[in-house]
Amino acid sequence: MSDAKHRAGFVSLVGRPNAGKSTLTNALVGQKVAITSAKPQTTRHTIRGIVNRPDSQIVLVDTPGLHRPRTLLGQRLNDLVADTLAEVDAVGFCLPANEKIGPGDRFIAEQLARLQRKPLIAVVTKTDLVDRQALTEQLLAVSKLGTDVAGPEGWADIVPVSAADGFQVDTVAEVFSNHMPESPVLYPGGELTDEPEAVMVAELVREAALEGVRDEMPHSIAVVVEEMIPREGRSEDNPMLDVHVNLYVERPSQKAIIIGKGGARLREVGTNARRGIEALLGTRIYLDLHVKVAKDWQRDPKQLVKLGF
Repeated sequence: MSDAKHRAGFVSLVGRPNAGKSTLTNALVGQKVAITSAKPQTTRHTIRGIVNRPDSQIVLVDTPGLHRPRTLLGQRLNDLVADTLAEVDAVGFCLPANEKIGPGDRFIAEQLARLQRKPLIAVVTKTDLVDRQALTEQLLAVSKLGTDVAGPEGWADIVPVSAADGFQVDTVAEVFSNHMPESPVLYPGGELTDEPEAVMVAELVREAALEGVRDEMPHSIAVVVEEMIPREGRSEDNPMLDVHVNLYVERPSQKAIIIGKGGARLREVGTNARRGIEALLGTRIYLDLHVKVAKDWQRDPKQLVKLGF
C-alpha cells in the first residue's frame, strides 16, 4: 500500500478574457462544466469544476477574466476574482501561446504577485496554435514576466498545454495536485461541479445565444432561469421539465439580433441550448425563451442585482 497522502484543494484559473480558462477547465474535468466562446468575457459566474484523481481532488474555480474595468459590471467581475483568489490554495495564470504578452497580462501578473505565499503557476494555453519555435519564445517571455513581477523566484511552475488536443492536460493536473494541501476529498461521490443546475442551464442558454453573433453583438446578454418545473400529468418513465428562461439585452436593436428574422435565430438558440440542457439534466425539456430589454443593465446597480451580479 502506498504511503502517499491524499491531497485536495482549490485552484483558481485567472487570465485576461479569452485566455482559454473555461476550455482548460472542461478538459481537466473531462466534460463540459464551463461555457466557452470565441468572445471575451463569456464567463460571468465562478464556476467550479472538480477533478477527481486517485491521489488528489482539485476543485477548479473558473473566474471571469481579470481586466481593467470600464463598467460597473466590469468592476464587480474584478471584485469577484479578488474574493476568489483570497480563498484558494493555488492560482493558475493562463496566458495564450499565440498572443504576445501585453499590458493586460502584466496588469494581472502584478495583481497576482501581491498574493503572498500562494503558489502561482503559469499555464501557457493554446499551444496547438503555434509551432515549436514560437512556443519556446513564449515560454521564455512568460518566465521573464514572472521574475519581473515576483522577483528572482518567479512562477512556482510553468506548464504549456493544449486543451483542444489534450497535450499536457494531465501534466497540468499533476502540477496543481502537487501544490494542494494534504486533505481528504472535499466533494464526495464523483461530483464534477457544485454549481446549481439553474446556473448551468442559464450558462448553456447564454452560450447558445452568443454562438454565431460575432462582432454585431457586444457582451450585453444576461440570462435568468425563471423556473424549472416538472410537466404535470407525465408518467415516471416519460418525464419532462418545463424550463422558462429570460434573455436580457440592453437595447431594442440587440433584441432584434437575438430574435432574428421571423424568430429564426431565437429558434436556433433554443434548439442548441435544449440539446445541452437535456444532456446536463438527463431528461427531456420544453424550453420557453423570451428576450427582454433591460436598458444599460451593465451600468445599473439595481439591475445588476436583479440579474444576479
